[in-house]
Amino acid sequence: MPEDRDTVSSVSLETVSPLEARAPALPDEPSGRSRRPRMSRRGVLTWAGVVPFLAYAAFFLLIPVVVLVFKTFTTANGGFTLENVRALASGQYRASFIASIQVSIISAIGGGLFGLFVAYAAVRGRGPRFIQPLLTTFCGVASNFAGIPLAFAFIATLGANGVVTVLLADVGLHIYSHGFTIFSLAGLSLTYIYFQLPLMILVIAPSLEGLRVEWREAAENLGATQSQYWWRIGLPVLLPSLAGAMVLLFGNAFSAYATPYALSGGGINLVPIQIGQVLSGDVVITNPRLGDSLAFGMICIVGVTVLAYALLQRRAARWLR
Repeated sequence: MPEDRDTVSSVSLETVSPLEARAPALPDEPSGRSRRPRMSRRGVLTWAGVVPFLAYAAFFLLIPVVVLVFKTFTTANGGFTLENVRALASGQYRASFIASIQVSIISAIGGGLFGLFVAYAAVRGRGPRFIQPLLTTFCGVASNFAGIPLAFAFIATLGANGVVTVLLADVGLHIYSHGFTIFSLAGLSLTYIYFQLPLMILVIAPSLEGLRVEWREAAENLGATQSQYWWRIGLPVLLPSLAGAMVLLFGNAFSAYATPYALSGGGINLVPIQIGQVLSGDVVITNPRLGDSLAFGMICIVGVTVLAYALLQRRAARWLR
């Protein structure tokens, strides 16, 4: 009989798992009740910090866009119409969109290429180490230098009696006699490049830093020249970042208002200036929803620009990891 008791006890211990043997007995939950996860204090603080931003974005971005779209496709009586959109393709409003796109493309390409070369010289060059942080600080300030101060600076520099204009005239080069003026689209594009250049340097510098030295060394070990390295490795890697940066510059120039208005007094036919004239009542219009339709067309172009920039940056991010 003692041997039978030992056998029973050993069998009972073998059938019980270690977790079951160690786990303490839990009280039965009341029937009909389910446990609900309680929000932690950290989660409450996180939402408390996000809610003001969401409210700010809703009141100053989302709601105005919804109202703008509603007014664009409705008449004063509340009926649906497409006349407000058709008006954008005729007369001076079509010309304003063409002029804005031209200035944006010229300044984006000019500032983008020049900024690429300057950023490469600072990031990948063999100059002093203090050049890159000094250039980054300057670009952070210069990229926000726009509006009335920038317009005054260029008028004082390249105006009819500007410093550079007078110096060039002293050596026999009269730029205003050859058709150039700071108050034209060419002069406005040159003014835009001033703040497009530092913005390009800030945007493209991380991509240039992402070019690994091992890639160049591997290409050189395989017998590739410098031009072959850039054509087959450097440019393909930089192309999404370069295209995304220029798209960002395009949107930045397309939405600028203070600089062209201060430079020309509203004399240049651009979309932001047209919207400002309609809203301020400087022009006589028969369609009260024209300003809304102009802003809607501008939002569509800027929205496509932002979407293209996001897609290009997502593709470029693979090489920056």
